[in-house]
Amino acid sequence: MGEFITKVHSTIGEIPQEDWDACAGVDNPFTSYAFLSALEKSGSATTNSGWVGQHLSVWDKGKMVAALPLYLKNHSQGEYVFDHSWANAYEAAGGKYYPKLQSSIPFTPAKASKILVHPEANQLALKSHLVEALKSVTLEMEVSSLHLTFLTKDEADTLEKNDFLIRCDQQFHWENNEYDNFDDFLMSLSSRKRKTINRERREVLESEIKIEVLTGASILELHWDYFFEFYQDTGTRKWGQPYLSRQFFSEINQSMPNKIVLMMAKRDGYYVAGALNFLGVDTLFGRNWGTNEHHPFLHFELCYYQAIDFAIQHKLKWVEAGAQGEHKLSRGYLPRKTYSAHYIPNSSFKGAVANYLKYERKSIDHAIDYLYQFSPFKKT
Repeated sequence: MGEFITKVHSTIGEIPQEDWDACAGVDNPFTSYAFLSALEKSGSATTNSGWVGQHLSVWDKGKMVAALPLYLKNHSQGEYVFDHSWANAYEAAGGKYYPKLQSSIPFTPAKASKILVHPEANQLALKSHLVEALKSVTLEMEVSSLHLTFLTKDEADTLEKNDFLIRCDQQFHWENNEYDNFDDFLMSLSSRKRKTINRERREVLESEIKIEVLTGASILELHWDYFFEFYQDTGTRKWGQPYLSRQFFSEINQSMPNKIVLMMAKRDGYYVAGALNFLGVDTLFGRNWGTNEHHPFLHFELCYYQAIDFAIQHKLKWVEAGAQGEHKLSRGYLPRKTYSAHYIPNSSFKGAVANYLKYERKSIDHAIDYLYQFSPFKKT
């Protein structure tokens, strides 16, 4: 691996877009140069917000062959894999938990590869090189720990073999079993669940709500003005301050409009709610939602049922509806395991965390098994 050269970049703007995207591929919108650059250009994920770029690029004979999004952080906000108790324990023992290194997509609890290797390059050698580079950077910077969140299962398996601790959690995802239309999906559910969904959708329509599904050139700055108002309201109530700036939405509208699916609800000629989704090669990722009016079941309609309908129409395999929310279960979204990996140089702290994770993983497995008992689908 001696021929590889690894560089550290404070912004993704230091890396040529075509080189980054050649490594990232087209499967996932969140690892694209357009998405990561929009977070930085808009001021959403920068030094001022506590996301200090440390992105890695790997070069071989003058060609970029691998990359990894990486940030130095002085807090644990906007990650959705919670380590506040780890930080408290580390500092109670006399250590300094922050800053730490974080490989994630800021403010985005969606599965996405972090170890990005050019498809024509030596996959095995470059993945090994990046893993060792991550460990070296962690030691050289003398930080407490390194965290890679919302990984693929393959990445988690690779990192576990290389001295990383694996943490699991669960989300609710919808799977398209080759349904012809929404009614076909409903017929796969138990009668009681099917009636509930039909009633919820009917009540939204009876409120004289009209739904617009927008993508590409049909999304205008006017739509983002409304959506940002909805997003701010929801963000303020959930975590005190919304993470994404208004400019972020304009940036993605310019750089990746065909990867956006915006569901907007209109009543009496005015938009009253919206749900933002991103389009992957086989997955629709639900991200943000908000409203300025209360209408029963409108959240379910915009965020879950419209997403399912869109996925069926466009023959997508999955809908990932974001973090948390056991209410998704009765709407056809079943629990699926998520993975993160953690490199902790301090052996004593690593041992304590490893012991904690062993029991946490058992708890997650038990929770998933338990939740499956309440699947809305017909028993076979």
